[in-house]
This record gives sequence, structure tokens and C-alpha cells, in this order.
Amino acid sequence: MSGPLPRIRVLDMTRVFAGPWCAQILGDFGADVVKVEQPGSGDDVRRMGFRNADGGGETSSFQAMNRNKRAIALDIGKPDGQATLRALVAKSDVFIENFKAGGLAKYGLDYASLSALNPKLVYCSITGFGQDGPYAPLPGYDPVFQAMSGLMSITGVPDGQPGAGPNLVGYSVSDINAGFYATIAILAALHHRDTVSGKGQHIDLALLDAQIAAHSHIAMNHLVSGRMPVRAGAASQINTPWQAFETADRPLMVAIGNDRQFAQFCRVLGLPDLPADERYATNRARMANKPSLLPALQAALMTKPARDWMDALNEVGVASGPINDFGAVADDPQVKHRRMFRELPGQDGDALPMIANPVNFSDTPVDYRRPPPRLGEHTDEVLRDWLGEDA
Repeated sequence: MSGPLPRIRVLDMTRVFAGPWCAQILGDFGADVVKVEQPGSGDDVRRMGFRNADGGGETSSFQAMNRNKRAIALDIGKPDGQATLRALVAKSDVFIENFKAGGLAKYGLDYASLSALNPKLVYCSITGFGQDGPYAPLPGYDPVFQAMSGLMSITGVPDGQPGAGPNLVGYSVSDINAGFYATIAILAALHHRDTVSGKGQHIDLALLDAQIAAHSHIAMNHLVSGRMPVRAGAASQINTPWQAFETADRPLMVAIGNDRQFAQFCRVLGLPDLPADERYATNRARMANKPSLLPALQAALMTKPARDWMDALNEVGVASGPINDFGAVADDPQVKHRRMFRELPGQDGDALPMIANPVNFSDTPVDYRRPPPRLGEHTDEVLRDWLGEDA
């Protein structure tokens, strides 16, 4: 038993990304997570993504979301499967599901039924649109929520430029954000149960809601000013210069957070008079005068390679960095030092590559103790451990 959640038992009856991501985080933190899947088919992402060069093993998508779990196969469409799951629920702290709203009621596995069986249960429902409202019964996947939440309207090349138009964020950001919110909510509900009420509760989390909330300051810009956020490519909506520039060899991301940093930036670029120009003295002025400011900055940056600029900017406290692909990310000395790319012993003794959990606890470190499980791999083991039943 290790991590900050060693005595927490979690039933993960979710599929695809958001729910499994949440349950994996709880598993990384030491919870005993049991993944419940339909016999024969299991989680859809067992068939999504890439496989090893020899075509074996679990898919990359499944591996990304399902370490530190045990797996059982139960057919909840049959009375025996329902009875077994209810017996496990009676021993659980957390139950996570992502069936369509109301979809588990017909099996007697809804919150009302399971909380009556185990009043201490924290029951988390993750759906596309939530448990109520006109869209509650509708299906949905990440691109739908990126589109409906407004995210795609602020992602992509600006109007009037080559390739203009809305784009998807390059990963399933709505799922991952919902998984983070679900994790936070579960931990809060467990704390309330254990320190205040003695009872669990139902968490109703929608991917659409989570993605809207994650827009944070961009959405608030609109609410406060009435201005509609726009697609800005690799630039900021509120600061300048805060964007990617070309250099002599490759693009460089530069982020200027205040007027002092802008002055330092200009000195490094050999443009010391710009900060005194009233058109560029403040961020608000710079935003209003980007058409005249940015070409001067771009011309200066084209005179040297990106590495030279990064070294010089680092010396004066101005943030900059390369636009890396994942090969470059893995080779970065800071990333290597933080051990963000690791290996976990796989099912057959092979080395399974993984991306580490970024949380570093001083006293209860994350423990990578289990590779992603095969379908139903631990059914007998879990029944013995949790229920004491003869396999």
C-alpha cells in the first residue's frame, strides 16, 4: 500500500478517455482501482490507437488511461453480474460510470439504488451533457464538445491568413479536462464524507460543462468586455508580444508578461528605443499597435538562430522556448531530469513506455505498480480480495 489514497477502493465502470483518465489518477495516488468491463469486448479504446511494432499488446490509447488498475469482466445485463457488482459496491468508496444519463437504472445500478446499499459511496457520473437538460440523452465525443463549447472558435489560424479557420486542439482536451474535474470532485466528496457528513454523494459531471469552465480567462474576457474572442493562431488574445516568431533556423515561442520584460526583450533584440515609444510603452498600447510592432520584432529575430535568442533571453528573465515535437520533448534535459518519460514492466516482462504523473508528493510518492490490464485479467483475484469468494 502506497500513495496518499492507499485505503480507497474504486470501481471504474467507464470507457474511452474521461472516466478512465480520472480513475488512473486515483490509481496513481494509491487507490485500489478495479476496472469493470463487458466480457468479450471491454473498453472501446482497446481497439483505438497504435500497437507495438509486432502488433501485440494493448493499444496506445488504452495504455495511456489504464495503468495502476486491476480488471474484471462482468456482464451487468445478467442478474448474476448485477449481483456481483452490487457486492463489490458494498465494499467500495468510489464508483465511476459514464453510461448515458439514466442508463444504469434499468440494472439497479443507479445512484439511488447503490447509495441505499452503501451510504458512504461517492458515485461519479461522467456524461457528455449531464444528467438533466434537453441534451442529456444525446451521445457525444471530444470533437463535439470542442465545437459546442466555443473552443474551436478560438483555435486555429486567424481570418484573412492562409489556412484560416477553426481547428481541433491536438488531443482529446475535453475528455482530459473532464477527467481532471472528476478527480478533484471525487477527492472533495471523500474529504466531506470523512470529515463532515459520514455519507457519500452523487457527482454529476458533463464534458460540455467542464470544457466551458476550462476556458477560464478567455471566456471571462468576453463576459467582461463584450468582445468576442477570436482565433489568434500561436498568439495571445490579451498580451503582446506573446506568440511564435520565426528565427534564422526555426520558430521560437516568446511570452512577455509585463512592460519591464518587454524592455529587456527589446534590449536583447537591439531595439532599445521601442519601449519609450508611446505606441509600445504598455501592453494595452502594444495590443492596439501590433501591425507596426510585430514586423520590427520579427525582422530582428530573423538575424540569429533560436538557441542564441533563448540563451540571451534567459539571461534577462524573458520566457522563450522552442516548438518541440515529441521526440524533442523526450530529449529535453529538463524533461529528462523530471523523469516525465519512463518505462513500466509490461505484461510479458517487456518494457512499457509511459508518461509519468506530474505530481510529486514529498511523503507519499506516486507508485507505478501495475501495467494496463488485460480484459478480465483479475476477476478471480478481485473477487477473492474484496469478497472472499472462491473463484
